Amino acid sequence: MITTLESQESSGAALDVVRIGAVSYLNTLPLIEGLQKAAGVEVTVAAPSLLGAMLEAGRVDIALAPVIDAQRLTPAPLLVPCGMIGSDGPTMTVRLFSRCPIDSITRVHADTESHTSVTLLRVVLRARLGRDVEIVEFDARERVAVGRRDEAGDSEWPEAVLLIGDKVVTDSPAAVRYPHSLDLGEAWRALTGLPFVYAAWMCLPERAASAEVTLARTLLDRQRRHNATRLDWIVTRRAGERRWPADLAREYLGNSLHYEVGAREREAVDRFFDLAHEAGALAARRPTQWLDA
Repeated sequence: MITTLESQESSGAALDVVRIGAVSYLNTLPLIEGLQKAAGVEVTVAAPSLLGAMLEAGRVDIALAPVIDAQRLTPAPLLVPCGMIGSDGPTMTVRLFSRCPIDSITRVHADTESHTSVTLLRVVLRARLGRDVEIVEFDARERVAVGRRDEAGDSEWPEAVLLIGDKVVTDSPAAVRYPHSLDLGEAWRALTGLPFVYAAWMCLPERAASAEVTLARTLLDRQRRHNATRLDWIVTRRAGERRWPADLAREYLGNSLHYEVGAREREAVDRFFDLAHEAGALAARRPTQWLDA
């Protein structure tokens, strides 16, 4: 069964199922498509920025949360290497749009659905510009800065805006207004030579040995491997309902994104945490903890 966060809140989470929290974007389907048919499994989909809090509150057993949340949640969660959302170069759906040249940016309105990507933006721009930029929380769906919801949405969009997820393809600002853009996956690759991990499965340490997490790891690993053999079927079935052109969705899921955790991905996570700490995005750099068999 797949539910939205809103329906879970209204009905209450069942206690006799494996509860999985996942990102609500197209990019997650290669990880979770088909799990709705598994008995005793409940998948709740939500914006990435909400999933860490759901895990922290015990509302899910395992969550595909922004990887930076592994450094911010209390207690520190364990990263579970049964799948991830990452790229080794351009990612297509984590993009900075700007009316002025990138090197002239002083302030960015950043999509509130993101945690990892905002931190990545800070790391990339600090390395590129040699300075920090002001980050303004921005509700990209309503097109208004957080704290200004009494005002009408800005149909003109801000001067520089970071967008993530499906909206980069289905609801991005007009290119004629934004002649400058930067794919953050590509920028990270140029900076470090490494892939980047945007979101990873994680669980709370006290739940690591539970039957629910153990079963979730097995199911998620199996489903990821199975879905890798039928990506074209997933695109044919799901792209249209997400308002994605099928050819673009096929390129995105099949080539732009990576879903398997390897040695380079683990190295990249550590490098990201180190640079995030240096950039002041983390108050402290905690050891990276993986739940390995």
